[in-house]
Amino acid sequence: MPMTVVTRFAPSPTGSLHIGGARTALFNWLYARGRGGKFLLRIEDTDRARSSDENTQAILDGLTWLGLDWDGEPSSQFANAERHAEVAHELLANGKAYKCFSTQDEIEAFREMARAENTSTLFRSPWRDVAEEDHPDAPYVVRIKAPREGSTTLHDEVQGDVTWQNDQLDDMILLRSDGTPVYMLAVVVDDHDMGVTHIIRGDDHLVNAFRQNLIYEAMGWDKPVLAHIPLIFGPDGKKLSKRHGATGAAEYQKMGYPAAGMRNYLARLGWSHGDDEFFTDAQAKEWFDLDGIGKSPARFDFKKLENICGQHIAASDDAALLHEIKAFLAVTGADPLTDTQSHGLLTAMYCLKDRAKTFPQLLEKAHFVLAERPLERDERSDKMLDTVSRGILSELTPQLQNASWDRDTLEGLVAALAEAHDTKLGKLAGPLRAALAGRSVSPSVFDMMLVIGRDETIARLEEASA
Repeated sequence: MPMTVVTRFAPSPTGSLHIGGARTALFNWLYARGRGGKFLLRIEDTDRARSSDENTQAILDGLTWLGLDWDGEPSSQFANAERHAEVAHELLANGKAYKCFSTQDEIEAFREMARAENTSTLFRSPWRDVAEEDHPDAPYVVRIKAPREGSTTLHDEVQGDVTWQNDQLDDMILLRSDGTPVYMLAVVVDDHDMGVTHIIRGDDHLVNAFRQNLIYEAMGWDKPVLAHIPLIFGPDGKKLSKRHGATGAAEYQKMGYPAAGMRNYLARLGWSHGDDEFFTDAQAKEWFDLDGIGKSPARFDFKKLENICGQHIAASDDAALLHEIKAFLAVTGADPLTDTQSHGLLTAMYCLKDRAKTFPQLLEKAHFVLAERPLERDERSDKMLDTVSRGILSELTPQLQNASWDRDTLEGLVAALAEAHDTKLGKLAGPLRAALAGRSVSPSVFDMMLVIGRDETIARLEEASA
């Protein structure tokens, strides 16, 4: 029977969902969903001082916006502390771990001496092999017994075989002196208990893999498949940070990027499938595999993001696009659409989707269908409506009263009017756009006339030519 793939995303709620974390979640989601597996969510909230419910909610909201649904309820690492400690005590009972009574002052004194003598500062506890009956009645930490000689090689699906010299591994602390488990122990126990089969995470965790491997070895547990993915850099080749612009997933939602476009772009950051740049979720789930992930850091490129997002807006279902635009307006604190505006936007979508790379760009083009009379015109539109233009528009109004309301007829009427005034149709487009939209950026004047209908078209022309 084939193994059920189980992946996990395990963010720390000490901040919002970073774009790098969002990509890690996406890779885990794609890998699991493409294989009929499970994608689990674990909130690593053991850092009680810095973790907050607000940050946890922000992470959940970010994943929800991106459309990365998880299986079951999100689990809390902190809530599982008793189980983590239980494993440490089992290792202690089996002789795989030991009680260390060295104080912080003693450890620091050792390191100062090592620095002075230019030797390794890796602490070697004198309590590793001391018998229980010789232990003092004093506070202690529980440390795992790491191998002192030889080397350890771990296979990574992205990095290949990676080798670490065992004399560079310390006897890692499992339980602090107050009995609370450390993060490194908690991660391994949770991954094992949750049945995680594949760990896909940033390559900044690669060193941790060797320390966590000590616990898998000591407990005799099956090890998950490892895949440490390269970090995301900014355009300048340095680790992505606020100096490059937005770094949080929520910021991209507020800037009006469609979720499908973000998923597509983030998938391409560090992973490729031939030369494919634009693809659907179904294709991504089918194609995504660990051997398509490169070793080099990916560079975030806003122009590529906008290009991909524009393609997704153009390809989106109109009703789905309207739903996402409403969510965008809600998160930015803008006024919600009225029923009339929603209906108008849906009707106009066919002439708004092309060339819009973000929702603000689409809504700017949609001003003609969202605005109500009297129209507020921008400066450029006002200049278009000079005395001559207004006179020509006033001639068009009666001709529209009984005309067939289709594109060919409307184009014919405007072309004939232009010819009568010895000008080109394009010369009338500016004043018409100003009259119908009050903006210099809009769909074609004929699309606007068809969308808003005869009565509204005439009313706006009369208003503009008055």
